[in-house]
Amino acid sequence: MNKKWISYPYLVWMAIFIVVPLLLVIYFSFTTVEGGSTKFSLVNYKKFFEPVYVKVLIRSINLALISTVFCLVLGYPLAMILAGKDMSRRNFIILLFVLPMWMNFLLRTYAWMTLLERKGLINTFLSYVHLPPLQILYTNEAVILGMIYNFLPFMVLPIYTVLKKIDPFLIEAAEDLGANSFTVFRKVIFPLSLPGVVSGITMVFMPAVSTFVISRLLGGGQFTLIGNLIEQQFLTVGDWNFGSALSIVMMVMILISMAAMTRYEKENEGGGLW
Repeated sequence: MNKKWISYPYLVWMAIFIVVPLLLVIYFSFTTVEGGSTKFSLVNYKKFFEPVYVKVLIRSINLALISTVFCLVLGYPLAMILAGKDMSRRNFIILLFVLPMWMNFLLRTYAWMTLLERKGLINTFLSYVHLPPLQILYTNEAVILGMIYNFLPFMVLPIYTVLKKIDPFLIEAAEDLGANSFTVFRKVIFPLSLPGVVSGITMVFMPAVSTFVISRLLGGGQFTLIGNLIEQQFLTVGDWNFGSALSIVMMVMILISMAAMTRYEKENEGGGLW
């Protein structure tokens, strides 16, 4: 029985809500409005390479890279801890870890504002122990903290999933051959977990480089990232053409990064133990 007709509603949905909007963004990015008429032009892409916008892009990539590195450093040990627990305790810890993700993204970011503000919980505690207050809110550090908090689960879960599937007999074999704990990790565990690491890096870096809510709330609008710039073009400035060009450039960068990560993951599939 031919069941291709089952996929037709999904194809229609994808065409209406994915393909058509994408084509509209591409159309706007390659056009400008001059004298009331629409003309084909590359001026929007040329505008992107002006120093002020390049600086915004570099700042966005820099903060996203820092956040991704911190997520990896914090997330990998946590994933190893989760993979080593018994099943009942592991599921409970994972539930506690994922539970904040059920709350709205905006509310989680507002919660960090409450923690970091001048009279927030952190500074209240510091004053209680007679330490000087910290000015963290509306700084790059606050934006990085917000990114780490919101995107850390996207690093932990892929790594944990891969670590949990590693055959324990491989670790036992390495130990029987005289390898110490560090050698087992370096030669067996980490190489086999690389697919999870690559997936985690991809899942953290992509939303971090394009976020605009975190930088607007925790950065106080003082640190414009590429996501904020795109939002401003559509909602404030009204320059949909330039905003579309920015969106296309970001989409191409993300696709290139994903392709590079996927290729690296395939090349290291199987671990390459020794």
